[in-house]
Amino acid sequence: MSMASTTDTPWQRLAMLVNGRALPKSAVPELSITDFQRAILDGVARQCRVAALFGMPDRTNPDVLWLYVVLADDGSSRLRLGRTRIEENSFPSLTPACWQVHLFEREIAEQFGRVPVGHPWLKPVRFHRSYQPGRDAWNRPAEAEIAAGVMDFYEVRGEQIHEVAVGPVHAGIIEPGHFRFQCDGENVLHLEIALGYQHRGVERSLVAGPGPRSIHYAETLAGDSTIGHATAYCQAVEALGGIQKSARAQSLRAVALELERLANHVGDLGALSGDVGFTSTQAFCGRLRGEFLNMTAALCGSRFGRGLLCPGGVRFDPDTSAIEALKSALERAEAETCQAVELLWNSSSVMARFVDTGVISRQMAIDLGMVGPAARACGLNRDARQNHPSGLFRFTHIPVATWESGDVFARAYVRFLEIQRSCEFVRQQLDSLPSGAVRSPVTPLAADSMAVALVEAWRGEACHVVLTDEQGRFERYKVVDPSFHNWAAVAMALRGGQISDFPLCNKSFNLSYCGHDL
Repeated sequence: MSMASTTDTPWQRLAMLVNGRALPKSAVPELSITDFQRAILDGVARQCRVAALFGMPDRTNPDVLWLYVVLADDGSSRLRLGRTRIEENSFPSLTPACWQVHLFEREIAEQFGRVPVGHPWLKPVRFHRSYQPGRDAWNRPAEAEIAAGVMDFYEVRGEQIHEVAVGPVHAGIIEPGHFRFQCDGENVLHLEIALGYQHRGVERSLVAGPGPRSIHYAETLAGDSTIGHATAYCQAVEALGGIQKSARAQSLRAVALELERLANHVGDLGALSGDVGFTSTQAFCGRLRGEFLNMTAALCGSRFGRGLLCPGGVRFDPDTSAIEALKSALERAEAETCQAVELLWNSSSVMARFVDTGVISRQMAIDLGMVGPAARACGLNRDARQNHPSGLFRFTHIPVATWESGDVFARAYVRFLEIQRSCEFVRQQLDSLPSGAVRSPVTPLAADSMAVALVEAWRGEACHVVLTDEQGRFERYKVVDPSFHNWAAVAMALRGGQISDFPLCNKSFNLSYCGHDL
């Protein structure tokens, strides 16, 4: 790595890294808070995204908090890293100039009690005590107040304005989330979403790892994204340990990742059908989701892929008969899925509900830092498999599916396109699966180092950032689930729309509560 010149701009001073690689922490430049924020703004102006922004206490001085940023430069397939030191109880908020950081700054305030001064709507992200005793950004005196999720909500006032509160307890078997609508008749003027009612402390549980339970924490970060998060965890550990994977292991990982995408996309299209009362496709997709889950079970015994991945490769190796059975099941499920989903596009009543509902503009998607199918439905060519390839995706290619309209139809149709392309990819991999071992030896992790792993999970980019201490143990483990980027988009999709469209809009994103709450 070349040394930065004293005349370099803050942006030019940031360290560069490739996805799935590690570097010494000392190679991450320390900037003043002013230069740190200027580098972020310069990066966003250059079409970079804020993949992660988080705090880490100094190991020797508890009054010092380090802020780290990871900027994803999709155009060059590079990551830009920087850090700054916070010694006060506050720092200037960057949110008014960069919407992408609004949740990250609120998270820093809640976790470490440092207040981003000037944040337009500073409130908790998850309901827990500060990680640093004696520092609380809101000076909350009562434990019960924190546990109950007491907070202020935005209000619109007027004679005809009414408020509708939904949750956090819901009728279905889902995790808690609160949605508060400010309405003028049926028209939604504003939707505010409050999550974090079941904060699990997964990131803190990973500190001092890796250990026997670490991979299980990764697998359960968001249960329907087991393969996505486990892949990111393994890639971060492998980067820090210099661990090489065999070609066969990388192929099996990629197959599992795409099977996870297939199961969830098919399930989502069925759920969207149900939300508009189109029960034919709903029933078929509900069954077919199970077929794709059973394919993952054929690989490892778990329909969600639990226990399949491990640092160094995979734990299970299918034989020739299992691979042939998997190919047959895939061919049959793909044909039936296409038949069931085509019914949607040929139904005028379905299209009347999907088209022009819950629109997110391309610029709004950029401003919010959206990822995954929801971003691609706004015309953004964002896919970590292409922009930041790792594992098998460094050597093979899945065409990125995009649409332009940014509505419910676009989010559904992008899923349909991805189903077809993932099926083709899995079929190609099973036809040419390399021979060889599926596990490589695991070595100790590098001390005082940092690794970043981006994986295109089915909802979008899963980001894992790991920093190690002087013994090579996890000193800080930061996870950014794709839902963390996209929940604000759900609120924006409802603005100016009808409150009766909320279930359909919400399902068209199908974001994770637990992935956000961690």
